[in-house]
Amino acid sequence: MTKILCEISYDGTRFSGYQIQPRVRTVQGELEKALMKIHKGTHIEIHGSGRTDKGVHAKAQMAHFESPYNLTPTEWKRAINSLMPSDIHVNETAEVPDAFHARFDVIEKEYRYYIYNEREKDVFKQNYVYQFPFALDIRAMQQAGKQFVGSHDFTTFSSAKAAVKGSKVRTLYEVSCHRDGSQIEIVLRGDGFLYNMVRIIAGTLLEVGRSKMEPGDIDCLFAKKDRQLAGDTLPPQGLYLWNVRYNEKIIGDKMNTVLPR
Repeated sequence: MTKILCEISYDGTRFSGYQIQPRVRTVQGELEKALMKIHKGTHIEIHGSGRTDKGVHAKAQMAHFESPYNLTPTEWKRAINSLMPSDIHVNETAEVPDAFHARFDVIEKEYRYYIYNEREKDVFKQNYVYQFPFALDIRAMQQAGKQFVGSHDFTTFSSAKAAVKGSKVRTLYEVSCHRDGSQIEIVLRGDGFLYNMVRIIAGTLLEVGRSKMEPGDIDCLFAKKDRQLAGDTLPPQGLYLWNVRYNEKIIGDKMNTVLPR
């Protein structure tokens, strides 16, 4: 059996999320449908680096599958893309060691959230950014973002519906805000994320930007462990899974050449 890792981009607008579900369209479902055709009716399961919700996009979702076929990475990429709908594309493929797992070997994920900060709505952007018409203090948001960096219990900043068992401590390496004209980009990098964590942190930063919270309030919110005290969960369409990193010793030099980070 050969294990193949894929880097996949998708427009999440018309998907009910990444993970396969009955009677709805999902990214995993489309990928497995294509692999079944390639394997002449045999079901091939594909394992993603994580889930994305309905409406969330991905620039670089990572997923692996195993196959008895002996195709080159280039041939795998061409074969899968020939069966993909227009809103999914396999950017790169590479062969990885048998012990590799796309989910369990992740060492860092990067998400980006995009806000279109104008009074008037732009109908052409509505599926790809969160349109927010109120003035924002970007410097205050930048200061607040720094308070999230480090290891914390993110109970306050995860959905009350989260089914995570065990610790809710996660480590964030970067939470930054940048303005470019009408666009605000929020970048979050960390070793892992709880359910809705990125969208809740982004919503909290908007509260700071509107002076409804102070940057110094973040530490208190961590201590309270109360989801109701944080900002709103922002809509999914502004969120992108931007990058997924693995340990170089696991994926090897060949992988880093094919999928540069």
